[in-house]
Parts: sequence; C-alpha cells; structure tokens
Amino acid sequence: MFKSLSSRLGDTLNKIRGQGRLTEDNIKKTVKEIRNALIEADVSLEAVQGFIKRVKRCALGREISSSLTPGQTFIKMVRRELTELMGESCSTLNLNAQPPVVILMAGLQGSGKTTTTIKLARRLQEKENKKVLVASCDIYRPAAMEQLKTLAEESDIQCCTINPDGKVLDIAKNALSQAKKELFDVLIIDTAGRLHVDNDMMDEVKALDKLLNPTETLFVVDSMSGQDAANTAKAFDDALSLTGVILTKADGDARGGAALSIRHVTGKPIKFLGMGEKTDALEAFHPDRLAGRILGMGDVVSLIEQVEQQVDEKKAKKLLKKVKKSGLDFEDLLDQFQQLEKMGGIGSMLEKMPGMDRINPQALGKFNQEGLKYQKALIQSMTVEERQNPEIIKSSRKKRIAQGAGRDVVELNRLIKQVKQMSKLTKRMGKGGNQQMAQMMQQMGKMP
Repeated sequence: MFKSLSSRLGDTLNKIRGQGRLTEDNIKKTVKEIRNALIEADVSLEAVQGFIKRVKRCALGREISSSLTPGQTFIKMVRRELTELMGESCSTLNLNAQPPVVILMAGLQGSGKTTTTIKLARRLQEKENKKVLVASCDIYRPAAMEQLKTLAEESDIQCCTINPDGKVLDIAKNALSQAKKELFDVLIIDTAGRLHVDNDMMDEVKALDKLLNPTETLFVVDSMSGQDAANTAKAFDDALSLTGVILTKADGDARGGAALSIRHVTGKPIKFLGMGEKTDALEAFHPDRLAGRILGMGDVVSLIEQVEQQVDEKKAKKLLKKVKKSGLDFEDLLDQFQQLEKMGGIGSMLEKMPGMDRINPQALGKFNQEGLKYQKALIQSMTVEERQNPEIIKSSRKKRIAQGAGRDVVELNRLIKQVKQMSKLTKRMGKGGNQQMAQMMQQMGKMP
C-alpha cells in the first residue's frame, strides 16, 4: 500500500535524517522534493499546497532550530502534518441512535459498494455484536441483488428478500419495515451506482436519503482513482451530506492520492479501508498509523491487533509445546500458512514493520506470496502420514507429490530440506537455545 509514495518520501527524508544542523537551503530543497512526491502520488494540488505551506512554516520555526536532533524533529513534524491532513484521529460509526441504525452506502459503479456492504455488516456483527440486516436497492445492474444475497449467505448475514422488479423507494420502505419488525440493530442499504455522477443518480439517492433519514451516509470509492476520488466525494457530499468515506482496494494503491486528498477536499473523515477481496478485509482508518506506514515507520499497533484477532492462543501454545518436543512437520507448516492467509499474507504483515521501506526488495522477495502458494500446494498434495512423517517421503512419493501440485521435484526437495533444518532449530529452542530463532527466520527466508 502506497509503495511509490512511501519510497519517494523515504528517500527524501533519509537524506535529512540524523543531520545535526538544518539550513534554510536544505529545508527548502527537502520540502520541494516532498511536494513533487505528493503531486506524483496524485494528491490534489489544493491539499499539497496547504500541506507544504504548514511544513515549511514549522520547519523554519523555533521547533526545528532549537532541537538537539533537528533531522529527526523534522521527520516527526512531517508525520504530524500528514496525520492532520488525513484527519488526526480514527473516526468511528455512530451506532448510538434509535435502532435500527440506518447506514446508506453511496458511490459510483465499480467502486465495490456491494462487497463493502457485506464487509461492514460482518464487521458490525462480529466486532460490535450487532444484529445486522442488509438490503439492495440496485434494480439496474444485472444480478446486483443476487450478488448481495449470495455474499450475505456466505458470511451468515441476513438479507432482505430480493425484488428486482420493485421500485427503489418501495424496496427501501420494506427493508426498513422488516428491520423494525424483527428488531435489527443496524440496516445497511446498498444503492445503485453509475459510471459517472449524473442527475438521475443523485435524485434517486437524495430520495432514499430523505425517506430513510440515515444515521450514517458513507461514500464508497476506489482509492486507486486518486484525486478524482476526492472530487467525486465532494459532488456526493454536496447532494447528501456524507458522514464518512470508505476507501476500497487500498491494498493495491501504490500512490495514496485519495487517502491524502479526501479529508481536505470534503471535510469528511475516512472511516474504513478495504484491504482485500475477502469479506473480513475491512480495517478501521487510523490517520496516525497510516502516516507512520507512509514514512516507513511501520504500524506495530495494527500488527499486534491483527495477530490478537486472528491467532488462536490455545492452538499457538499447543504448537509451541509440540515443536519444542518433536520439531516442526508439514502439518504444522500448513497450519501456519493458513494463519498467515487469515492475516492478509506475509506481505501485509511485513509492510507494518518499522524500517521495511529500507530493506532490499530482493531480500523481501524471499517472503513473496507466490512462493507460499506453491509451498502450500506441495504440502496439500501429500497424504496426512507424509505431512506428519517427512522422513518417509522417498523418490516415488516425491514424484507423485510434485506432479499433484504441478511443481518440480527440485522444489519439493528444497522444501523438505528447509523444513528438516527448521525442525532441528525448533528442537534446540526447546532445550534453551532461543538464540537459534534468528537462524530459523533465515531458513524461512530461503524457502522457495
């Protein structure tokens, strides 16, 4: 996420990091490079100008000149201003209204509204313990209602009866009536999108807004549309009085223009980030944490929260006890791969670690998601007995396993060798050799 911007800003700020003295000339040069990086990231010019003006004023002020570590102080100040540009603090949903709390989802076609509706419903159901009903008022896109219903069933979320031949306002009235009658805490309405902002679309959404009087009106937008996202959000806000924004596909956004522009252009907070296709891939938006990630400082708090939510503590303790006694086998490794997938993959975890922007990309490539996928395929091609007893995997078995996974025997041999080495190291750790952890991580880095 935001790799291009992070790389540019990281290179610029590394030049000034640790300098014992900052002059007006090198401050102006650094500020200019920051400005160019933001413009290349497709941040709105208005937002860039305001940000640069504040940074320059602070950089040339007493805070920097009187600091014992002016380079570090300058970087902290840039982080503070980035955080302020995106909204300072995490903005939560208002769920304290009389139930059912109505949430209206608006946006252009292709922004991911339907998927995001389910993500939000699942988040409210699992994290807030709310009883959630979803309904589609999209009578224009083929199978839009069926898509919402299917996704809802897969995530164990209740969906209103679909009526593709009904009128939009009637569908909304029926959904609200059902939510009240069946005592739902939250009703989320998925509205129709268009390929561009048009009068008919706005009139329909306005009518829904007036009918439902939603507590939250959220604008769903593709983050990769850059500053266009901010401009479209402004158009919707003028018509609907938005309460917040959800940025989708943020995991694939290398620039960051939308995240850095929307708050400034609309005055509305970003509330969530869509970080993948799975229905649990919706993160609360924390401006301070994201500013740290953009500047290569990592986001350890989010990483810890992610691990706490996804890792089964009892299972982890059981695994630790087992590997200390008898080492690691393929069954254990497969389980760890599945845990990684739940947390968005190893790449998602690594980008939250401080300083990862300064690590050689080739070194990080050892932890690539593609490699993990092939390893998983090889393990799944084994029998349970082979996973638990790798020593029985001889030539005939190797050929069968490799063919079943569509991989080469050479890759399988490499994987077997690495797992045997890791198994030895985990046994040593169990005997008090915790210093071997670094070696184990190194071995993981060499895996295919």
